[in-house]
Amino acid sequence: MVAEGLQEGFGLLFGLDPDVWSAVRVSLMVSSISTAVAAALAFPVALGVGLWSFPGRGVVESLLNTMMALPTVVVGLVVYGLISRSGPLGEFGILYTPTAMVVGQAVLAFPLMAALGVASLRQVDRRVRETTLAMGGGEFRAAVEVAWEGRVALLSALVAGFGRVFAEVGVSMMLGGSIRGYTRNIPTGIAFETGRGEFARGVALGVVLLTVALAVNLALQIWRPRRES
Repeated sequence: MVAEGLQEGFGLLFGLDPDVWSAVRVSLMVSSISTAVAAALAFPVALGVGLWSFPGRGVVESLLNTMMALPTVVVGLVVYGLISRSGPLGEFGILYTPTAMVVGQAVLAFPLMAALGVASLRQVDRRVRETTLAMGGGEFRAAVEVAWEGRVALLSALVAGFGRVFAEVGVSMMLGGSIRGYTRNIPTGIAFETGRGEFARGVALGVVLLTVALAVNLALQIWRPRRES
């Protein structure tokens, strides 16, 4: 079964199967946007928690660390309650759309990226911030310099966030509905195919998932040394 799935997986991927490439497109689009949204929220929070002292700082950091293990189904359930027709945001009508999937995945990736960002910025030499402030750069400039010094670690947090949402099933299934050609991504496609007994095709989609994930991570690894040089 595994050998058959591997053979079929590469056949689907390189044979330009429309259903597979539709799922790949949805997976990449939704996961990329949700990762970008999560990063835009998580990294400023990481800078605030990592650089400045304020009341409740330890509580915030503990919450971020705890929420790193937040189950995808719980996130899906909470967001579903908010955007369903009877929910407070139901008037926007985004349930069972890629937008709903982006919202859920961004919520899922946010604590992971924020917590890893805090840990990354703590490793930056304290003299970077102190020197910038001493030269009259101000807190904003100091934060930018610290973020730049920790850019490689922040990139790793970005990759971790992408990996967290790219392969998840619960949020995508609950908020997207796995609609063929619209919200069905690779993980929900795997669940759908195995649920109807098409194990070989499920393994095939798993091969596609790993291939695409490997390609994305290799691209980031190639890009990172260039930015470091």
